[in-house]
Amino acid sequence: MGSGRMDARNCITLQPDAVEYPAVLRRCESNARPPVITVQGNLDLLEGKIIGFCCSVRCPGDALLKIYDLARALRNHNITLIGGFQSAMEKEFLDLVLRGSARIIICPARGLGTMRIPANWRKPLSDGRLLLLSFFDGSISRATSGSAILRNAYVAALSHCLLIAHAENGGKNEKLCMDILAQDKPVFTLASPDNERLIELGAAPVTADKPMPLLNYS
Repeated sequence: MGSGRMDARNCITLQPDAVEYPAVLRRCESNARPPVITVQGNLDLLEGKIIGFCCSVRCPGDALLKIYDLARALRNHNITLIGGFQSAMEKEFLDLVLRGSARIIICPARGLGTMRIPANWRKPLSDGRLLLLSFFDGSISRATSGSAILRNAYVAALSHCLLIAHAENGGKNEKLCMDILAQDKPVFTLASPDNERLIELGAAPVTADKPMPLLNYS
């Protein structure tokens, strides 16, 4: 059995002028230039509509239980989900979705470099339903608060709608919600008393048993 470390020979670096480069990122400039990206996996996942996903590190009980239900409800739909899947709750959501057939784009807030690939990512990666995509070069070997904020902005740019499972009041995901709503892009959240603030801001509530408002954007 291998170490599970990323093999740089399997990674592809895409300049903004590359044919395969996501067109939407050319309009999402950083320092007057779209980011160079590094990818491993099925680039076709960048085509079509994509649902962005994020959740704050601290997630209260009601929202937490409903995230599990929503992951199970979504995982066998014909959809593509994108996110950093960095917080503990995001990782648990990812683990549940990977057990289904939905497609996933994982965007670490660091370079791919020699990043360890978890065992449960390997089959979806080889099956073509998983893509690893980084907006950072190999010199960024550790995620930081700054790289996570920048990553989330790019994830939102690639998304046709955004699902914020929960956002702490005054936190970076709440600000992301406001920024995306200001761009007239749909934002969804779980129907939960824990998400009253997001709903007040304009996020549309969804439930595991009635996910169609979200799926209509996929």
